[in-house]
Amino acid sequence: MDSPACFQAIYKHVGQQKIDVDVYLPSSQNSKRPVLINIHGGAFTLGSSKMVNKDQVQDCLNRGWIVLAPNHRLCPQVNLLEGPIQDCRDLLAWVYDGGLERDINETTQSRVVPDIDRVFAFGTSSGGTLALCLGFGVPRPVAGIYDMYGPCNFSDSFWTTKLPHLKVPAGLSESFMNKVFEECPVPITGGVSLEGQSTGPPDFSDPRQAYALTRLANGTLLDAIFPSKDWDEVDSARNISSYFPPTFIAHGTADSKVPIGLSRELFRILKDHGVHCGMSEIPEEDHTFAAKMQVGSRTWELQRLGFDFLESLS
Repeated sequence: MDSPACFQAIYKHVGQQKIDVDVYLPSSQNSKRPVLINIHGGAFTLGSSKMVNKDQVQDCLNRGWIVLAPNHRLCPQVNLLEGPIQDCRDLLAWVYDGGLERDINETTQSRVVPDIDRVFAFGTSSGGTLALCLGFGVPRPVAGIYDMYGPCNFSDSFWTTKLPHLKVPAGLSESFMNKVFEECPVPITGGVSLEGQSTGPPDFSDPRQAYALTRLANGTLLDAIFPSKDWDEVDSARNISSYFPPTFIAHGTADSKVPIGLSRELFRILKDHGVHCGMSEIPEEDHTFAAKMQVGSRTWELQRLGFDFLESLS
């Protein structure tokens, strides 16, 4: 299948740096259309807007939605709150303030109009965490969230546990990996994706990939990207209230990088606060299954329940 067409818009400036978003427009243009913010994965340190699953994008376009796939600044030069989270929150503000509608009008011949009462957030892995962060800490949260196996419950002992099944080469020096801090400006694209439709194995000759995957394997990623450990600022599980947006979670039962128990706990907290929510446990799937799933498969149909959930809110 050909990838759906998109255009790039600039939603934020940091000094001279432009931070962009890929805008995908549906063919149906006769009324206001819901907006889905689709945030890539990559452990907050890797990936780009191009590394989202295009079959999921097409599925959402077929529903008549506008799909936004943003880039955001990558850790560790900026921390999790001031980089990825703030950028995604500024993207949401740009949508609410009419920036998306202006760019559609100025860039395309399309007559599609964003419905800012139906702005949804979706993401895979770290993108799921960032989607959840659009449900709190903002003047106006999104109308609904779909989180696919996003990290949460950051005070859990798992986040400081080594992952021996993540193989990294011996002999990678700190001085080599710390070259990531020399990148200027802070990059908004980097390395391979841990998500999307896979771009191949990691390249450990790239300091950024070596840095990220070594920190993951050693259980030190959160220390590297959010050293203050003020989890109240960044952890959705600590920010659930009865006002939190409707939320759907999908998670593989065999996830070896973000255990499903973390999402089950988030789901419990959502239910305890009376939030409209749902969860789909995907049998036998490991982390990043969105990279490999085939349209029409059991996994594909089970993960579509999250988009059905958002559509039911419309």
